[in-house]
Amino acid sequence: MGFEGWKGDFVGFFRGLELDNSKRYFEAHRKQFEEDVRGPMLELLAELEPLLGPGKVFRINRDIRFSADKSPYKTNIGATAGAMYIHLDARQLFTATGAHMPDSAWLTRYREVVAGPAGEELARCVEAMRAAGVNVGGNELKTAPRGYPTDHPRIELLRWREVGAGTHFDIEPWIATAEAKERIVESWHRMRPLSDWLRSNVRAD
Repeated sequence: MGFEGWKGDFVGFFRGLELDNSKRYFEAHRKQFEEDVRGPMLELLAELEPLLGPGKVFRINRDIRFSADKSPYKTNIGATAGAMYIHLDARQLFTATGAHMPDSAWLTRYREVVAGPAGEELARCVEAMRAAGVNVGGNELKTAPRGYPTDHPRIELLRWREVGAGTHFDIEPWIATAEAKERIVESWHRMRPLSDWLRSNVRAD
């Protein structure tokens, strides 16, 4: 069976989990989670694989070992399809790409490239994506990073501590149709310039 959107009451499932984030609630609604939430996501990833690459659905269980919040479950479902992240909760569908919480070595390489000629290409990409309605940026430093002047022509890009692009969609009737896939693919094409630039210019560890 192909992806036909999230047709079940996933909003009700997530809102219920927000109100009662317990194993008792989750186990009582596990079938609903599998059928209304996770199942459609798996179908979507299977259809996106030829375009974006292999997909992965993240576990709904939270890692609470080092967290003050001991709620056992996430109130969303998250997945990756190649270099794109897909997130669904009771209020929005969100797609993103880029580098989330990169380490200091990666940021050092990124800033070196941004300060050079390739940074001009990134600045043009960011401008074009913003014009297309994509949110671009990430957790800026309050001042210039060490070693870079505050009046650098690309100081905004140099101040980023994360490098990402994202598109938000409100939950509307099309989410329960195959149009959801079309919207997700469209968002990928608008965000792809950032992903391509990072892959070409900032090597992975």
